[in-house]
Amino acid sequence: MERGLSAPFDQRRLRPLPTLPRSGRGLPHPLIHALQLADKGHPLLTLFIQQVLNGLLDGVYYLLIALGLSLIFSLGGIVNLAHGAFYAIGAYLTIVLAPHIGFGGAIIASPVLVALIGIVIERGLFQRFYRSDPILSLLLTFGLAMVAEQSLRMIFGAPPLSFSIPPALRGQLFIGDFIYSRYRALLILIAAACVLGLWFLLQRTAFGRVVRAGVQNPDMVGALGISLQPYMMTVAGIGIGLAGLAGVLLAPIYSIHPAMGQEIITPAFVVVVIGGLGSFWGVVVAALMVGLVKGITIGLGLTQWSTAVIYLMMLLVLLFRPRGLFGERIQRFE
Repeated sequence: MERGLSAPFDQRRLRPLPTLPRSGRGLPHPLIHALQLADKGHPLLTLFIQQVLNGLLDGVYYLLIALGLSLIFSLGGIVNLAHGAFYAIGAYLTIVLAPHIGFGGAIIASPVLVALIGIVIERGLFQRFYRSDPILSLLLTFGLAMVAEQSLRMIFGAPPLSFSIPPALRGQLFIGDFIYSRYRALLILIAAACVLGLWFLLQRTAFGRVVRAGVQNPDMVGALGISLQPYMMTVAGIGIGLAGLAGVLLAPIYSIHPAMGQEIITPAFVVVVIGGLGSFWGVVVAALMVGLVKGITIGLGLTQWSTAVIYLMMLLVLLFRPRGLFGERIQRFE
């Protein structure tokens, strides 16, 4: 369950505005500001925009999870149900490391450690299933996710833990009459930088060209004398590291508990299905669409439908465009 820590309307459900004293005496500053907006006649519009941005934030962390899922499955054929567990591990590592190296250090160290764990798992387990039926990898990663969740429960306990936003990142941004959390804005910027960096790696480097060729036709790449194993290891490390980064960034906003990985993995798979297998920008667009639609649904007061509408989107895509919105034809999956 999400905890509102710094933004005045963080993920709040829409409800009738209370009657407040006109003087504003004794009210916190954000509430006085909301009252001033009400006097101008557009408080619902402000709350609606707030919910849309919060939905966009949901889309951002769906994106960080889904990009890694898509890369690992496209190149290795691994249906990684344990991907959410790495997200949870990243969040718990933040609690462990931040008191010693600060939150800034945890943003760097936690994803790196999670990526190293992912590389070890890829070398020890995933590589045995690259040529196997994807159902076998699905069973493997399902078991791995259960082991990871129970391990976290044994080490840290079952009750949820909390991690506060660092004091330097607290506060609000004021854009005219609109207020938004400074930390959430920073989170969106970091995610955008990650997306651009990954796009550059895949589209503008020799490494990316080999990865894209390996996604389409690994046998042809092997016939050219290029071993895909180091590339698969690196892709697994990057994808799993992104999940760990999402855990670090979301730790100050969401409650940290052992099952948090299970909560995120299904929406992440929905994003991959909607965007299309093998399409980088398809996953990006789908994640933002899912987040925005969820935010708009909440903003319209239909909170109870905010999750169902995501699966309805996936159903429509599967009915009318089974490859996804931007899905590419991948020869080895034909």
